[in-house]
Amino acid sequence: MSSLCPLLLPLKRKTPPTQLPHQFYPDRPPADCQRTLHCCHALTKRIETGDMSVKTHGLGVFLELRKRLQSGLLVVGTNVAGGPADVAVSAGGDSSLLVRTPRRELSLTLPAGVAFETGSCIHTPVGEPGGEELHFRLRITMERSEREGPASMMETLKAKETYSFHCQGCTTRLLEDRAFSRVLPLPNGNWNAIVDDWCCHPDPFANKKLLPRAEDCLMGDTFVLLARDAGCDHTLTQEVSSAGVADGQDPKKPCHRLALVSCASCSSVLGEAVAPGTLKLYITQVVVQPAVGDGRPDASLNRSSFLEKTVAARLLDLSSSLSSFHFSLQTPDGKVVLLLWLLNADSIIASVPETCVREGGSSGPPAPHSPSLRAARALKLLYISCSGASTQQREIVTSWEVNSIGHPMVLPLQVCEELLQVMDESNSTLPASMRCMRSYQVAYLRL
Repeated sequence: MSSLCPLLLPLKRKTPPTQLPHQFYPDRPPADCQRTLHCCHALTKRIETGDMSVKTHGLGVFLELRKRLQSGLLVVGTNVAGGPADVAVSAGGDSSLLVRTPRRELSLTLPAGVAFETGSCIHTPVGEPGGEELHFRLRITMERSEREGPASMMETLKAKETYSFHCQGCTTRLLEDRAFSRVLPLPNGNWNAIVDDWCCHPDPFANKKLLPRAEDCLMGDTFVLLARDAGCDHTLTQEVSSAGVADGQDPKKPCHRLALVSCASCSSVLGEAVAPGTLKLYITQVVVQPAVGDGRPDASLNRSSFLEKTVAARLLDLSSSLSSFHFSLQTPDGKVVLLLWLLNADSIIASVPETCVREGGSSGPPAPHSPSLRAARALKLLYISCSGASTQQREIVTSWEVNSIGHPMVLPLQVCEELLQVMDESNSTLPASMRCMRSYQVAYLRL
């Protein structure tokens, strides 16, 4: 642990996301860059030799812009451009960035209010592990915007409004015309651990659950609690499942029994029945819409994209409201699956694989302005999977557990595994020199 960079050790104090390693500051010298690049080179070798199950993508063009720093990093693979002179960057119309290579000219559409500063793109040499990459620094200008990104589910729910709840998997309407007289946040997930600091007498909440009334909606970090109504008998099913030993947890720990609630149409697990007449629905499993007509959720958004955007929006909300940037993804029985560290929330990214850039062939002029791709807002995260962790990673996992680092976020085991797959896929699309920082892996979750 002592060999790790202090910036990448879990900290007890609240660390703002702007305190980043040096490589995110274009004006800061890369004093410790070589060790980071060698670590990434080692990770790449493990992937190529089959030691890891991640399938990497050949690097074409990768772009990361930072709104707060008003700067950006452009990485181009050497299979796409032989040298810095082969890459030309310019501003396009309608807030776009044009990247011209011998293979093709790419048009990257930027979010509204973001513009490339003409003439600011400068080649930045990298070390040997990044020898197959060309790095360029550039500057951008920003315009203020009132609201960025869609509202999360937690922000959508309001009192005195009528909503319908749909299964995210098959879009079946589960709960119809639900109007809430109260929409209230539940206490922090660790509230019962510090209740003794609140009361000077015995815990009045001991062995008691906070349950909603008939017209209440109680919001947790990753779920909502609702009262069950008669319509649920036709759209939901319920079965008791054991959690604990079956999931590979310590056999000495007690085995918990969960009353799982599933969609009657597609059998997707939606949540749990935490008490008779009370439903706990996870935000990653349901879609909430205003009850207008017979509309259904947009089926064009696939499962992985929905999960990515939902979790990213929730991490952003929690980091803002709790000033916490370390998160521990756990199953309902307390099994820690994934450790997340939010580095920054102001990234704008676009990634184009080598195959897409090289479609124009090996000779002839670049294809004009195709393909057209859209850069998206994203969270930049460091993560460690608790299963299959290396020795150094296990030390970090133990440190997080012993020092209670990481705000707990509870999701079903299958959802945690899905999210890990999404993050591994994101990691595999990054340039080799950006895939890891010390023992952490790097991923982006799009908002």
